[in-house]
Amino acid sequence: MAERENRRNRRDRDEAPEFADRLVAINRVSKTTKGGKNFGFAALVVVGDQKGRVGFGKGKAKEVPEAIRKATEQAKRQMIRVPLKEGRTLHHDAEGRHGAGKVIMRTAPEGTGIIAGGPMRAVFEMLGIKDVVSKSIGSQNPYNMIRATIDGLKKEASPRQVAQRRGKKVADILGAKSDAPAEAADA
Repeated sequence: MAERENRRNRRDRDEAPEFADRLVAINRVSKTTKGGKNFGFAALVVVGDQKGRVGFGKGKAKEVPEAIRKATEQAKRQMIRVPLKEGRTLHHDAEGRHGAGKVIMRTAPEGTGIIAGGPMRAVFEMLGIKDVVSKSIGSQNPYNMIRATIDGLKKEASPRQVAQRRGKKVADILGAKSDAPAEAADA
């Protein structure tokens, strides 16, 4: 038993500096019982390494720090990898949905910054995106907005992944831009 705890503590120490986390929302919830009201807290946390990995988690507990800790642990377990273009933006525009929440994410030129609403901004910052334009349509519920954002990010594919899936070269996928004008001139 002690050996397992030592391994877990060692793993937590190893992971600690690697990930950044952002508290997105915290709710006070109450349960009415015969003896009165019992209060608890629900936390929503986004965790990322700011190099293309991100995850979110939710935790519930009687105390705020414990709820945040539970949410952070869940977020670390549910991380996804997203390919980034030049390490700063998305490869292509994407749309994500969850419930009534719909988000649109678009690539942006360098220097644009993160143009996004609260929960979406947290996801992009933890992911390491520096330039993106996004819009949330429908649900303003932070849980649904984050789930919709993650759904859209899961659809993101790099030219290398697309080329591999189609059995082509990356240059074929991106299109040789220098050849196009020459072909037009020959015709």
